[in-house]
Amino acid sequence: MNNNSNTRPARKAGSKNRKPSGKPPANKRKQSTIDVNLLTQKAVPQPATEPYVPVRSFNDMPLHKALKAAIAQKGFTTPTEIQDKTMDHLLLGKDLLGIAQTGTGKTGAFLVPIIHRLLEAKGNFQVLVMAPTRELAVQVEQEFKSLTTGMSLYSSCFIGGTNLNRDLQSLRRKSHLTVGTPGRLQDLAQRKALRFSDFKILVLDEFDRMLDMGFKRDVERIIGAMHNRKQTLLFSATLDKQQQSIINNLLTNPLEIKVSSGEATGSHIDQEIIKVAEGENKFQVLTDLLQQPGFNKVLVFAETKRWVSRVRKSLNKTGILSDEIHGNKSQNYRQQALKRFENGNIQVLVATDVAARGLDITDVTHVINYQLPASLDTYIHRIGRTGRAGKTGKAYTFVN
Repeated sequence: MNNNSNTRPARKAGSKNRKPSGKPPANKRKQSTIDVNLLTQKAVPQPATEPYVPVRSFNDMPLHKALKAAIAQKGFTTPTEIQDKTMDHLLLGKDLLGIAQTGTGKTGAFLVPIIHRLLEAKGNFQVLVMAPTRELAVQVEQEFKSLTTGMSLYSSCFIGGTNLNRDLQSLRRKSHLTVGTPGRLQDLAQRKALRFSDFKILVLDEFDRMLDMGFKRDVERIIGAMHNRKQTLLFSATLDKQQQSIINNLLTNPLEIKVSSGEATGSHIDQEIIKVAEGENKFQVLTDLLQQPGFNKVLVFAETKRWVSRVRKSLNKTGILSDEIHGNKSQNYRQQALKRFENGNIQVLVATDVAARGLDITDVTHVINYQLPASLDTYIHRIGRTGRAGKTGKAYTFVN
């Protein structure tokens, strides 16, 4: 434990108070159950691990010729561990539980065998992929399109924040692969525009987060309507033991591949709390922090949409380039904000928990919890956006 938990960079003399103050807006948010004493620790050096060395290349795999060419065109020659260990099983149409961290090729692990089977079967079945966030759904469809150029295989993506009438028009054309978030998919089904019984393969991407985000009932309804489901694939970075009964009901004699432990920890991240005294300007503390050297690419998390917008606007007024993502922003806006952050055009991205899972944003230098999240699990996933690819990250949490 670090005894200097209340240390922070020196405050500038004569700093003026700026809004927002430390008082929350009128809209309600969940009371945090976190013991703040758990949020202070030094990063534990991660043991060196030997990189996975596959014994075969994609060219050695029993894949369709056109698919091999597409993979090579994207610059990939050998599979990642999750791809290599699941490929043969998925090509046979077996159920799977796959656990691997973000950035390890999970999307390719399920798309490559599915595309191969679509090509071999002349597209005589349809695939449904469900994701917990709009951004992850879009990423999956983009990857499918990049792997199927010129193959006459079609996809659709149905997510919140987009034009519903356009979705209804898209459903007039058959898609081999449909990607979506549970809420929008359920909405389309209730309008009799989408029939879940048409799908033979179901993929739940980041399934544990999807069940934890309030989508459990929608997911159960959708799965219950998939009367012709022949194969089910569950992929996630973590494994929640409380969801084991649901997993058992979804899968039949599944292969279980765990490239990572499935446990979410922040042991590779330096974690500190910053205590904000009664009457102290919390936003000033934030700006002082962001103006220190090394805070180059910072994710700031707040609990509500109003707080996210409020912090972002105030940051921009101080000259700190920032943008925001939350559920009230259109999908196009959210994608552009993420792109600006990824490319380094802004220093700070302020977000609700839509950015806490499923997004592989590179080189995030710091994560700052402007407000305590509701649970320790959410906290771990938030800070996990930094310290990726074997690097040590840094996380601060404001405590009133």
